[in-house]
Amino acid sequence: MIRIDSLWLATAPLDMRAGPDKALGRVVEVFGAARLHHAYLFANQRGTRMKVLVHDGQGLWLLARRLHQGRFVWPQGELAAHIELNQAQWQALIMGLPWQRLQADGAIRVV
Repeated sequence: MIRIDSLWLATAPLDMRAGPDKALGRVVEVFGAARLHHAYLFANQRGTRMKVLVHDGQGLWLLARRLHQGRFVWPQGELAAHIELNQAQWQALIMGLPWQRLQADGAIRVV
């Protein structure tokens, strides 16, 4: 089990050919450092692929997810370089739901 205490989404796209070293370089560039048990999320330009980098204290995990249909709901043109997500937002994101519109009670009322 990979322990994840915080989830951070980078708004700028990442080249999905990036391996662990290049992804780590992007984490340091955007977030300042790769902190223990934090997950850093990146998407490609089209929003059909996602990579997640996690530093577990022993090494790096680089996970990939690809959608065969649809796109991940990713912020476009945001002023912030990164956004912290909570667990409910993370679950909505990986299911392709509009996680930015998630209400406090867990419902999405406006699409």
